[in-house]
Amino acid sequence: MSITGVRVGQGFDIHRFSDDPNRPLVLGGVTFEGERGLEGHSDADAIAHACADALLGAAGLGDIGQHFPDTDPQWKGVDSLRLLDHVAMLVRAQGWVIGNIDCSVVCEQPKLAPRRDEMQQKLSTVTGAPVSVKGRRAEGLGALGRQEGIACWAVAVIFQVENRSEV
Repeated sequence: MSITGVRVGQGFDIHRFSDDPNRPLVLGGVTFEGERGLEGHSDADAIAHACADALLGAAGLGDIGQHFPDTDPQWKGVDSLRLLDHVAMLVRAQGWVIGNIDCSVVCEQPKLAPRRDEMQQKLSTVTGAPVSVKGRRAEGLGALGRQEGIACWAVAVIFQVENRSEV
């Protein structure tokens, strides 16, 4: 087996906090009880969205808005892990193998470390590849520092392999 191609994609997503007290906060497929939810057409999982965008970019398949437009009612309230699963399937269908995804999440609240392993496990299971999640604070600077929302940056590596049988 030999690697015949490697590509890297970058993803970004940001959502403001919702004023709806009943809206759950979902990050990396994990619901954070007692925390303010994020506004969005789907469940507004900024981590899953950034991962999906990174994979789509790496494979040259456009962006998350092209595949799951917020004008389409079928995506209203959808679990973003379903979106990420679909994207991973599209990437694999193009002959790519997902190597890994690395995410940096910027938020003042909630603290991500207590749920990091759970988020990484869910994201890794859906993508079929290692996904790392790192929490960062904005140190009180800007909209993220004022706790107006949450942002996530993700980088994905994908590769193609050629299976050669030596006869």
